[in-house]
Amino acid sequence: MEASRTGSGGPRIGRGSHVMGALGGAIRGYELGVVSAALLAAKPVLGLDAVTTGWIVSSALIGSLFGSLGAGPLADRFGRRAMLALGAVLYSAGILVAAFAPTAGVLIVSRIVLGLAVGIATAMIPVYLSEIAPAPRRGTFAGLFQVMITIGVLAASLIGLAFTPSGGWRWMFGLGVVPSIVMLLGSLRLPESPRWLVEHGREDEARAVLAGSRSPDEVQREIAEIRAVSTGQRRRAKRTTTRLRSRKTVRLLVIGSVLGILQQLIGINAITYYAPTVLKGIGFSDTAAVTANVGLSLLGLLATVVMAYFVADRVGRRIPLLWGALAMALSMVVLAVVFLGTGDGRVSGAAGYLAVGGLAVFQIAFALSWGGIVWIVLGEMFPLAVRGLAMGIATFLTELASVVVSLVFPSLLEAGAPTVFFGFAAMGVLAFAWTLFMIPETKNRSLEHIEERHARDRETATGL
Repeated sequence: MEASRTGSGGPRIGRGSHVMGALGGAIRGYELGVVSAALLAAKPVLGLDAVTTGWIVSSALIGSLFGSLGAGPLADRFGRRAMLALGAVLYSAGILVAAFAPTAGVLIVSRIVLGLAVGIATAMIPVYLSEIAPAPRRGTFAGLFQVMITIGVLAASLIGLAFTPSGGWRWMFGLGVVPSIVMLLGSLRLPESPRWLVEHGREDEARAVLAGSRSPDEVQREIAEIRAVSTGQRRRAKRTTTRLRSRKTVRLLVIGSVLGILQQLIGINAITYYAPTVLKGIGFSDTAAVTANVGLSLLGLLATVVMAYFVADRVGRRIPLLWGALAMALSMVVLAVVFLGTGDGRVSGAAGYLAVGGLAVFQIAFALSWGGIVWIVLGEMFPLAVRGLAMGIATFLTELASVVVSLVFPSLLEAGAPTVFFGFAAMGVLAFAWTLFMIPETKNRSLEHIEERHARDRETATGL
């Protein structure tokens, strides 16, 4: 694999660069949203039992662990753009093999490949978008990643509804190749990250990339800031492993990893995967539960768009994270109380509407805060020299938390829904406390300014 090349006449940062760069979020969202409906139709065809079904679901999650962990060092060596292209190729191959899988074993292998692609995209896209975006609009552009995830989830839900009556599970998988092909073609025209170019001694190319979206004075100032940070890091430590073990980097890695883990422990993937099950427990029919789940996905999409365009760069990062954590904790308390008041786990009437309201509030609160802003913060908090590797490690731990929640949630739900939802509420309170004491505000600050302030011995946990 060769490092990405962006000559002086090559791609520059344009309006479409941020959208195309974020498109990998759609493949993550589609993978999250399509598997439940597809497996319902595939079960009688492939003769799937509960154990095999569990392996099919978890295989993609396992693949994403290794994809995210391996993406970091490869991206630091070969470039961000090359990894986006690799993720698109792997996803296209995996989704097509899944669509034509003759056996459960082949389907498991295909979903491991899909997971590798999703892990690569999840680790790299927030970094890439943060590195090409101007500081005043970095939140908006980096937030496009979460917008694309919710679009992918909604598209998968609609396609599942369309093909479920005919049992067309192969079509459900196969149509996922569309966003990955668009992502692959787009990655060939994307500019390389100017930060990565400067770090690798290709300053003229970095200037050419930045010239597409900055004035000459802004280009000069930004290049100077990047050069100063990059030079300082080279002087302090030559080897990536040495830089990663530095006290500053370890501290940031712990802060970012816990933030990502809390994003999962709040319960979003459990709600995404099992909302229909929860709705059926409330008393919805199968069709009504699936339809209501589509409505929840649409609410999430609308709220995510609001987050990206009106919250991240205007309100900031900390305030949405704080209020979002409290709102999600409250919605989980509502769900716990609703289920606590029933003997058989089924509710109706006003209690049923209250439970649906709790799910809706959770979806909206997550989309306005922890859904996208966590990825924005992770993409901008790590030092340039180890940004890819550090982001890969943080993403690995985030995905690991997702695997744990997804595996244990069904069993816990059967054991007692109130306890589960009270547990998620406690995680929301913990997320509030972690943000309050450990997460600084980064709105309107350049990546280099963020890095320099993190490097100071007198840095505080609540502000830069």
